[in-house]
Amino acid sequence: MELTQNELNERVAVLKRFRRLLEEQRAKFAQYLKVLELQENGIQNEDTDALIAHTELETQIVSNIHSLQKVILPLESLYNSYRTTFSPNEAVPVTDIQNELEVLQKKVLAQNEKNRELLKTHMNTLRVQIQNFRNPYKSARSVYAKNTATAGTRIAIEV
Repeated sequence: MELTQNELNERVAVLKRFRRLLEEQRAKFAQYLKVLELQENGIQNEDTDALIAHTELETQIVSNIHSLQKVILPLESLYNSYRTTFSPNEAVPVTDIQNELEVLQKKVLAQNEKNRELLKTHMNTLRVQIQNFRNPYKSARSVYAKNTATAGTRIAIEV
């Protein structure tokens, strides 16, 4: 089966676009992993401001990854249908990127699980602290009710 130059150019363009998108997704996952590692430090240091910032950044990165995935899936099926027409030299870089991407995804999932466990432990510690907290003023009528002496008996007024 002979391919026209246009068909060949189209297939090469699909491969290049697919590869570029995979590289972009790999970079996003690397960025996500870095944010998760920083988030772990925020959890351990109990830095709520940093934790909130990391969570917001994480949400943006996950959204970007999800958007990229929507574009990559159709290109991947197109790439797979053209795969037989590519030379092995053209296909190797894409499979390497896909393998690196899988490794990054596994690292991200592991770090995410680690952060989740840290947060769960921290939340349990806070719950115990809250349960053990005793309000010293609970039985008093007022914060100022400890001493029954009034101001009139303590202050000497001179005329």
